[in-house]
Amino acid sequence: MNLNFKTLQSNWFHYSSPATFYPLAGKLLPRFAVAALVLVLFALYWGFTQTPDQLGGTNPQKEYYRIIYIHVAAAWMSMWLYLMLALWSMIGLIFNTRLSFMMAQAIAPTGAIFTFLALWTGAFWGRTSWGTYWDWDPRLTSELILFFLYIGYLALHSAIDETRRADRASALLALVGLVMVPVIYWSINCPDPNQCAALHQRSAPSQIDGNILLAMLAMVFGFWMYSFAATLARLRTLILVREVDSEWLQEWLQ
Repeated sequence: MNLNFKTLQSNWFHYSSPATFYPLAGKLLPRFAVAALVLVLFALYWGFTQTPDQLGGTNPQKEYYRIIYIHVAAAWMSMWLYLMLALWSMIGLIFNTRLSFMMAQAIAPTGAIFTFLALWTGAFWGRTSWGTYWDWDPRLTSELILFFLYIGYLALHSAIDETRRADRASALLALVGLVMVPVIYWSINCPDPNQCAALHQRSAPSQIDGNILLAMLAMVFGFWMYSFAATLARLRTLILVREVDSEWLQEWLQ
């Protein structure tokens, strides 16, 4: 156990340097990209060809319910990516590691995209299901605030010219905004409907048709793989920009 822990610790410190992580990211990126493409295409095929034409329940929905394959996966990813953004921000603040701050900065745009996608697809779904594009439902409102947190993080980082100060200031904002993730989770899984009355619907996994659940999970994993690929691609660009004058990068480029 001690040997394994020491090995993991050694690997962590080895790859915590931009110089060693840059080539590793280059190797991992295409694998995540291919996995994302395969999973998303499978999810779309299965969701549109192997699932019922109508979603049953107390409020039956026709073909338009299929937007859940994108909407639900995007909403889950928006929260997961914010957790990762806050985690890397915290690691950067504690250990003052450059790569941690760059990782957080690389995650933020993808998280913002998924949050916007969740809001956008939710609006179209809501228009058909509820008769309105938007309602100040606690679940929708909390997701909108999460989107503003992503935008605020990116705006704050770009507003400060000195890189290290920008890293620390935006990391603190990310940690403050972390409170929104449990709020969103509570609004979705609220045990008392009277405390969070909402138009937004949810179903337990056991109540969902097996083919629908399979398509949803495939899309979630596809978006997950995409988030890895997009983050690594953006991280490699950030490393090139920040380490442009370093000796290791000059040697690498030669």
